[in-house]
Amino acid sequence: MYAERASRLPGAVVWSRAPGGPAPDADAARGSERARSAVLPDGCMDLLWTEGRLLVAGPDTRSHVPEGPPRRWAGVRFHPGTAPAYLGVPAHELRDRRVELTDLWPAAEVRRLAARIDAAADPVLALEEVALLRAAQAPPPDPLLREVVAALEAGRPVAETADRLGLGARRLHRRSLTAFGYGPKTLARILRLQRALALARDDEPFAVAALRAGFADQAHLARDVRELTGMTLGELTGRR
Repeated sequence: MYAERASRLPGAVVWSRAPGGPAPDADAARGSERARSAVLPDGCMDLLWTEGRLLVAGPDTRSHVPEGPPRRWAGVRFHPGTAPAYLGVPAHELRDRRVELTDLWPAAEVRRLAARIDAAADPVLALEEVALLRAAQAPPPDPLLREVVAALEAGRPVAETADRLGLGARRLHRRSLTAFGYGPKTLARILRLQRALALARDDEPFAVAALRAGFADQAHLARDVRELTGMTLGELTGRR
């Protein structure tokens, strides 16, 4: 069973997943079993806890299906571009990876934090506290990055975004690699896919969802879904 809520950390989402139980809403019940368990590219990075371990999920360029037996998970999903400032690692170093937090932070500190979360009555809340404390101690993320995300989420072209923010294409690309894990064109493509999936899951016809999200047509959307997730629109939405 999956649940999420807005975090006290601005722009972040706190989520949890437990084995078994009914799906919490209609969207979670849709799609194939593989689609329901897959983590799709969304431009974000997550701080994760699961049964004594702390990990970081880097930015994805393809869907990720967790391996191993079902287990309890808690996560803080950071707003796109903010996690590198909090975690102290460039996003491109973690692209398409899940790494132990001990690879990034001192092992003794990570063991202490993991033990605290394991012992907490609410591991989700305890993990959120770790993220809040880390954010308070770290330099703030570059506010320009939020403008980049907002522009690309609104469907503005990458070149127009770079010009409007006073950045050349090369500078925007370099900063995007550090903040998002990939270039602005890839980020724009992933955000466009997420817009289309949200519309399709809200029962918009696929062709309408494609056009409203900024795709040329339904076939264009279907190709991006296949390339970025390895699945079909039908698998992801439970619709034909």
